[in-house]
Amino acid sequence: MKRFEEIRARAADRKGGEDVLKTLLPDAPGNGKVAALSDDRILSTMASRIFSAGFVWRVIEQKWPGFEAAFLGFEPKRLLFQPDDFWHDLSSDARIVRNPQKIRSVRENAAFVDRVSAEHGGFGKFLAGWPGDDQVGLMAFLGKHGSRLGGNTGQYFLRWVGWDGFIVSTDMAAALRDAGLEIAENPTSKKDLAAIQAQMNVWARETGLPYLHLSRILSMSIGENRSAEALRAYMEE
Repeated sequence: MKRFEEIRARAADRKGGEDVLKTLLPDAPGNGKVAALSDDRILSTMASRIFSAGFVWRVIEQKWPGFEAAFLGFEPKRLLFQPDDFWHDLSSDARIVRNPQKIRSVRENAAFVDRVSAEHGGFGKFLAGWPGDDQVGLMAFLGKHGSRLGGNTGQYFLRWVGWDGFIVSTDMAAALRDAGLEIAENPTSKKDLAAIQAQMNVWARETGLPYLHLSRILSMSIGENRSAEALRAYMEE
């Protein structure tokens, strides 16, 4: 396997130098901060990532105030008290994207968040307490016990709530393969994800960088070479 400094040097060269590369790395996240998130913000983030999957993200963001109103501020306990008619009527509510399966996932995840919160004193505290070097285990938990939180949706959910993790994008997977990791082009199997986690842990110890930065640098080291300006615009969307 390549040392991460080689991968970082290539990413820096592609983006115009180390100083430019640093500007493309956001502030390092702190998993402890996730503990302070309220359950309604957790559920709201889950829903936003689920509704954004396979859809134009900007449209979802523009409609999100309507989502917040339609789903009662995403308060889990309040939602769990709503009758079947409430959920049925949402399928014709113009304030949201009327996808019955995704609407049902909000109801199911309200129960999921409420249950985990009761066990851990808050869903955010549960996330903050999960070992930072076992994102794959956390992804498996979300996929098994939550609704529509498997695959990339679970990864994006963790990123959006501020949990320090990686997103196995096409470019990141290509960079890992180029570095010598034997995984599939679209690595979704338990074996491949375990291999990715193990290698990311090695690089995290080697560099002291957060997983978010490792993930971003890997993605910028290969594939289409977007300009720094284009990447900043993309990250601000």
